[in-house]
Amino acid sequence: MNILFLCTGNSCRSILAEATFNHLAPTGWKAMSAGSQPTGTVHPRSLALLTHEGIDTGGLHSKSWDNLPLAPDVVITVCANAAGETCPAYLGPVLRAHWGVDDPAHATGTEAEIEAAFTTAYRILRRRIEAFLALPLAQLAHDRTRLKAELDRIGALSA
Repeated sequence: MNILFLCTGNSCRSILAEATFNHLAPTGWKAMSAGSQPTGTVHPRSLALLTHEGIDTGGLHSKSWDNLPLAPDVVITVCANAAGETCPAYLGPVLRAHWGVDDPAHATGTEAEIEAAFTTAYRILRRRIEAFLALPLAQLAHDRTRLKAELDRIGALSA
């Protein structure tokens, strides 16, 4: 199954989710990330955080949803609608879920506060990905209604 983590800029949250999912996922499951308006660069703090967590960052780059290498089966948006962000709507016949997370790229304050925003975003995404991967994936791959319900439930989990 191919998962697409989607956000507007594809520089922080969707990149964190892609790398974390691929680090934890079983054989045959693959995550990609993309943006509706990609920034063209991955935020250096995202890369540093992933490296610190022991997650490979090779090949990560900010990319458009127009240039995906595979067709996604599931699209998970990670923009934080509650924060007033507009999250892109993927136009395709796929299962969709929303896992809103505040954008750490917009964090302000001290270095420690900005670093904490990145860590919080990562922890929320990792918890949700771990919950997703703990599901009976072989069964859910063939039951879209149940998979959608589980994805929506997981999207409400916090750090």
